[in-house]
Amino acid sequence: MIFALSGRTMSFLAPVSRAFGRSSPTSLFSTKPYYITTPIYYLNGSPHIGHAYTSISTDILSRYNSLNGLSVSLQTGVDEHGEKVAKKAEDQGMEAQVFCDGVKMEFDSMIKSLNVLPTTNVRTTSSTHKLGAQSFWSTLSSRGDIYKGKYEGWYAVSDECYYNAGEVEEREGGIVVCRETGAECVWREKEETYFFKLSEYEDKLLAYYEENPNFILPSSRRNEVISFVKSGLNDLSISRQSFTWGVPVPGDEDHVMYVWIDALANYLTGQGYPEEKGAWPADVHVVGKDILRFHAIYWPAFLMAAGLELPKTIFAHGWWTNEGEKISKSKGNTISPFDLIEQYGVDQTRFFMASEVAFGSDGDFDHTQMVRKCNAALANGYGNLVQRVCSMVVKNFESKIPTPGEFTEEDNALLEIGYALIEETKGDIQTFKIHKYCEKVVRAVSAGNQYIDEQAPWTLRKTDLERCATVLYVEMEFLRCLSIAFQPVMPSSCEKILDQLAVEEGSRSFGFVGREFALAGGVGIAKPEGVFPRMEE
Repeated sequence: MIFALSGRTMSFLAPVSRAFGRSSPTSLFSTKPYYITTPIYYLNGSPHIGHAYTSISTDILSRYNSLNGLSVSLQTGVDEHGEKVAKKAEDQGMEAQVFCDGVKMEFDSMIKSLNVLPTTNVRTTSSTHKLGAQSFWSTLSSRGDIYKGKYEGWYAVSDECYYNAGEVEEREGGIVVCRETGAECVWREKEETYFFKLSEYEDKLLAYYEENPNFILPSSRRNEVISFVKSGLNDLSISRQSFTWGVPVPGDEDHVMYVWIDALANYLTGQGYPEEKGAWPADVHVVGKDILRFHAIYWPAFLMAAGLELPKTIFAHGWWTNEGEKISKSKGNTISPFDLIEQYGVDQTRFFMASEVAFGSDGDFDHTQMVRKCNAALANGYGNLVQRVCSMVVKNFESKIPTPGEFTEEDNALLEIGYALIEETKGDIQTFKIHKYCEKVVRAVSAGNQYIDEQAPWTLRKTDLERCATVLYVEMEFLRCLSIAFQPVMPSSCEKILDQLAVEEGSRSFGFVGREFALAGGVGIAKPEGVFPRMEE
């Protein structure tokens, strides 16, 4: 697979296909790249399964749209500021920047190991982000939406968030915690702070939600946000004096910007704000459900105040548990992305996480289910089909793609499944049903296995070599289409399979899934090698 990284966009290159002897399909690129973001990951600890899930999901969306002919911008990054990071660094006897540099390397390694291809990787300690965030603040201030006051209330350091009395509860031992997150809260006496006039945007937000039903997805999360806004919004504290590890407030360096102005501004600063617009507005912000409120309430209010366009969709995915138990450091059951990759493989990890749970719902990681699912769908299903077909071609047709004869009704039925895959799955990606997309491709694999079992080319090679050639050709052409379609989920494995099928690198975008770009008989193929090793329970 060939991607061109140009500035902040990623485009699939589809040059003329020499193997097919035909020109490539025309790609119609939009003037603005399709812009997808992860949240910027907070550097108070090492990457975990939640970070991996967000990164994998956004990469699948990015690759799908790129393969479909769009210019795509995928942005990720890290949130380095705040009291919690400063405290972590202090506890380890390190300067905050040095601490962040180390943890940032872990996140970059995770992204690379998962074969995620961001086009922009933001750091909130970079000079470009700092200047952009300060410019954003100044715009809000110049429009009269920021004022100085004093604040007190229940504060959770782990959430870096103030909560009102209705959002906290006292538990055994007199500990006060946030009802929703369980984070321990302490009462903070009045401190000087800058406020954003969030209360003035309540009606504007509700009107926007009403006019744009796909702004917050899934719909269950949308209803939660609307209910919260209707309960009343208070002005929002947006600066701190209690720590210094942050972006200084323009014109008042006694204050640093609080996380929600600093962090949320990354979606603009990563695109060159304020000098450039880049790919803004985002087509979709993908976030965990725990930070949806900040993205679906605070962020659009800030953008309205700044006179900027709002993102098209904010999609909140669920949390992962570990074999039915909530993941926590205290339980020692956190799941490292690096451990998943080492034990199961990169594409197996991507496939399981993408297909196991409806995008937007909570998921459970279970070792036995992981092994059984990957063995059934990948080792025994997809990989075994490729191995059987290509091995027979190597042994019986001099390692060359067979030239087919007349197609039967059964042949055409299987080919049509392959040729229709892109159209059949298009709606699933457009509505963020990644798991449905995976289900349909896996169902197609089953159709390919059923066809070869019924046609039995291992028998035909002895009785009707011409028919055997047609059957194997049909399977190879079907696998070509299927492997092109499955690239967003398992890019490396599909690349190996397309290599085995002798499909040129420039002929692997979705526009090539059609009869007019079918495999040419007589093209040599290499001896096949296994792509999905069987796992042991």
